[in-house]
Amino acid sequence: MTVQHSIQQLLASAVKRARRQTLPPLNGLASPWPPRHPVAEHPENGLRLVLPLPPSINHQYATVQGRRVLSSAGRRFKALVGQEVLCALATRESGPPLRELLDGTLLALDLRFYFAWELRRDIDGGLKITQDAVCEALGLNDNRIVEVTLRKQRDAVAPRLELSLRALSSSATYSG
Repeated sequence: MTVQHSIQQLLASAVKRARRQTLPPLNGLASPWPPRHPVAEHPENGLRLVLPLPPSINHQYATVQGRRVLSSAGRRFKALVGQEVLCALATRESGPPLRELLDGTLLALDLRFYFAWELRRDIDGGLKITQDAVCEALGLNDNRIVEVTLRKQRDAVAPRLELSLRALSSSATYSG
């Protein structure tokens, strides 16, 4: 094998690794990711996002040196959710800051999964990674979520995850 052929192989594998680790473009013309919700659709007492589907449970974790760790696909999804949460917080125009609104209250999480095929994936496979990603981005402990609603529907044209996080009534407070 020649040195030039070895260099070409190394470059090709580096490019493949970089493509796997790069976040997809947001809202580009050919973007496979769903567009962000307009600011007007953000509820005053919570957060609403449209996200790509999380990786399947079989692709969320990897075993490295005998330990289970979040896979690169899982890390990319969590990073994307963090970016979307920050964008939503930055564009929020009405009411008090979301962190202030959610501080000390119990939370409800509503997840609507739109899969290309209904029977391809389990409904609960994306719950934990999504819940962790949103709460981590907001700096909240995910044990504050006391109500979860999961829905699964079919949308072959635009598979996505629609997320809504809201504070429960002001009388429901968190003491932990």
